[in-house]
Amino acid sequence: MKMIEYLYTGMLITAIVLVYFAIKQYYNSKELIATGVKTKAKVIDLIQISGDDGYTYKPVFEYTDRSNNLITFKSEISSSPAPYDIGDIVNIVYDTNNEDRKIVSFWGLYRWTIILLAIASPLLIIGGGYLLYARG
Repeated sequence: MKMIEYLYTGMLITAIVLVYFAIKQYYNSKELIATGVKTKAKVIDLIQISGDDGYTYKPVFEYTDRSNNLITFKSEISSSPAPYDIGDIVNIVYDTNNEDRKIVSFWGLYRWTIILLAIASPLLIIGGGYLLYARG
């Protein structure tokens, strides 16, 4: 096998692994929506994060769970401009058995699925296309 075939085979294998994890993330979100508790959370703070391009803002949410415990959590992502204002109310879903909680929005639920598939797609097309062409 030539060195170039190893490269394209590696691309194909990497793409398959990424697609596997994307599907796994999709089903995790789907399960959370089906079995999780839906509630509303209030934005109580915006953490300012300094970066090379200026500042981004990470919202901090607060909600009351079914046991009347006040839960506070930070968003996993930050953005500029700030996605919410302090005092905004957002829909969230959380799992009572662990720390899994997500904002009920397309990006909040399917962010990792989209990112992984966006990385996997060109690798799958390039690696798989080359190997199909080379075998044919």
